[in-house]
Amino acid sequence: MRDAVVTGLIFYPVKSMRGIALERAVLTKHGLRGDRRWMVVRESGRFVTQRDLPRLALVHTSQSDSGVKLSMDGRGSLTVPFEHSGGTQIRTKVWKDHCETIDEGEEVSKWLTSALESSEVLRLVRMAPGFVRPQSQPENLGKQTSTFFADAAPFLVANEASLAALNRELESRELSTVPMNRFRPNIVIRGLEPFAEHRVSELSSKGCALKLCHPCQRCVVTTIDQDSAVKNPDWQPYKTLRDINPMPGNERAPAFGQNAILHMGEGTQIRLGDSVFATERSGGSQASL
Repeated sequence: MRDAVVTGLIFYPVKSMRGIALERAVLTKHGLRGDRRWMVVRESGRFVTQRDLPRLALVHTSQSDSGVKLSMDGRGSLTVPFEHSGGTQIRTKVWKDHCETIDEGEEVSKWLTSALESSEVLRLVRMAPGFVRPQSQPENLGKQTSTFFADAAPFLVANEASLAALNRELESRELSTVPMNRFRPNIVIRGLEPFAEHRVSELSSKGCALKLCHPCQRCVVTTIDQDSAVKNPDWQPYKTLRDINPMPGNERAPAFGQNAILHMGEGTQIRLGDSVFATERSGGSQASL
C-alpha cells in the first residue's frame, strides 16, 4: 500500500471551455466551487459542448473578483460578471435534466457566436436563481445530489497511473500519447495502481470525504486536442482506451476516471499535495493506496 496524493485540481467555469488549474479548491455539494456555473446553448435552448463544437476547447477562462473572463487568441475577450440582474429566462436541458436558466445577454452572445465561428446564434446561460437541477441518476449518485451544468456527477476523479497505462499502450501501437486534459477531471491523484480508482468507494482527507460512485463513460471529447480543437480522425485514444478499460457492462465504450459526490466536508479546502485515503470496495477496509 502507498500514500496517494492530490496532484491536480481543475474547475471549468463554463461547460466545455478550458479549465482553471488551482493550488487549492473549496469542496461543495455541487462540485469544486465555481465549477460549470455557465453553459453555452443554441437559441432553441439546446446545450452545446465540444462534442458538436470542438472550438469550445480554444476559449480560455480566468477568474477575478468580479467575474469570469473569456478569451480566445485573435478574438479578444470579455468578462461575464458573477452578479447579473435581469436577463431572459431560457428553458434548456443537460441530457435528460430540464433546467431553468438566465441568458447573459446580447454582447456575450455576439462574441461567442463569432469566436466559435458558429452558423447558429449561441448564447451563454447560468442557472436561474433558486432553481435546483433534478438528478437523473439517483440510483448511481443519490436522490439529493445536484449539480450546475456538469454532465452527471459533481466531481470527476482521475488517476495519474491510469493515464500512464493508456499512454504506454498508445506508444506500443505507435500512436500519439495524450495529456490528462483530454479527460477534463476535477481532482487528479497519484499513488493508486492503473484503473484502481474503479475499485475505490471513498477518498477521505482532513475532515472531508468523496464517495466514488461509478466509472465515467468517455465520449468523442477524448479525441479532441484541447490545444488545437482538432479531432483525431482515427478516434484515438478512445479506441485504445476502450480496449484496455471498457465500461462495466458496455464493452463498446471506454471508462476513465470515477464520478464522485461529496459525502462529508461541505466548504472544506483541498490542496495540491494533500494525502488522501482510499476505501476499497472489495474489502471495505480503509488504507492509504
